[in-house]
Amino acid sequence: MRILLFANRTTKEIVRDPMAILFGLGFPIVLLLLLSAINKSIPVDLFNITELTPGIAVFGLSFMALFAAQVVSKDRESSFLTRLFTTPMTSKDFIIGYSLPLLLMSVVQGIICYIVAIILGLSISTSMFMAIALLVPPAFIFVSLGLICGTLLSEKAATGLSGALLTNLAAWLSGIWFDLDLVGGLFKNIAYVLPFVHAVDMGKAAMSGQYSDIFPHLWWVLGYAVVLTVLAIVLFKKKMKAD
Repeated sequence: MRILLFANRTTKEIVRDPMAILFGLGFPIVLLLLLSAINKSIPVDLFNITELTPGIAVFGLSFMALFAAQVVSKDRESSFLTRLFTTPMTSKDFIIGYSLPLLLMSVVQGIICYIVAIILGLSISTSMFMAIALLVPPAFIFVSLGLICGTLLSEKAATGLSGALLTNLAAWLSGIWFDLDLVGGLFKNIAYVLPFVHAVDMGKAAMSGQYSDIFPHLWWVLGYAVVLTVLAIVLFKKKMKAD
């Protein structure tokens, strides 16, 4: 019950800034519309809607890190968390309370993204539901990264790192805008060490119905998700003891 109450309070804090929510949820949609319009105006099928949508959906998750970092760092600086540390809540309770609304928001954002893609010409199929479900593991990655930034850094630094830096990393190292094979070399190797391109590739595999191709990428994403979630809990627990 206390986790749900805290999650409800977190939700209210996140939606308190409607412009941030509108930008976070709306910007990926704007990109999807823009790139689809560009694709129609060029002779080459550069931004095919079937391959573009999973990438944009994953990119949209990067804004969840910003929301997580912002609410946690703000709670720390306002001493709200310090007062809550005197309650029976554990570090896991706090992490779940912060994460649950953002994970639900991630799924909603993904659904909206695919609905817009359908309007733009994406064919409805059972594979689409698999692709949406596969947004959950990378959502854990972005939310955990935001929680870690919010736990360790000031509000300004946390939002800057999880906002501008992380969204750019997710954009350029995930193969959304271009095929990483065209660049190759060190850039491609670095991209495939990180989880972003794996999250996009498994979404593309799901959309194409090539389910066996999901798993090499899914293991990478799940590995990052587990490690970062555990790290977020450990760091938050240490912060609780330090405060």
